[in-house]
Amino acid sequence: MFVHKIDEHLSLKLIDLRDAERVFELTENSRDYLKEWLPWVDNTVKVEDTKAFIQSCLKGFADNNSLNAVILYKDETVGVAGYNSIDWSNKIAYIGYWLGADYQGKGIMTRVAKALTDYAFTELQLNKVEIRAAVDNQKSRSIPERLGFVEEGHIRSGEWIYVRYVDHVIYGILVDEWVK
Repeated sequence: MFVHKIDEHLSLKLIDLRDAERVFELTENSRDYLKEWLPWVDNTVKVEDTKAFIQSCLKGFADNNSLNAVILYKDETVGVAGYNSIDWSNKIAYIGYWLGADYQGKGIMTRVAKALTDYAFTELQLNKVEIRAAVDNQKSRSIPERLGFVEEGHIRSGEWIYVRYVDHVIYGILVDEWVK
């Protein structure tokens, strides 16, 4: 099982079905907050929906093309982060993340994204890590910016979120840039 300790208060653990109740509870408690930028929130209406998501994550992990983990902060699950996909032929990991509303502003996600980037380069031997976010999602965009990722471009109408398309900004960092 994948467990990655980041610091004394923070770690990542491969998501599994035992996490379903807590992840669903986090979604419920942060529904309005998450819904602004995440298109799956309205389709997550019962624990079984979260279990189906977790099963797809476990399949992706077993197939070696993704890694999704719960974020443990002081031994409590506070969000989900990981590699939504891993492109082994091009050696690129695509990081995705979300955090419960009550856990914002503690530097958690910046430390998580840094740890995932380190892991991609040191353990997985990848060449590039990408993070995409909606252009107007300043909180999400600040994470790769803080970590020194390069803004590589924009995707027009990159995602449909309930009633509107949002443009995406793409951030990337290469292994040789990260090492510096």
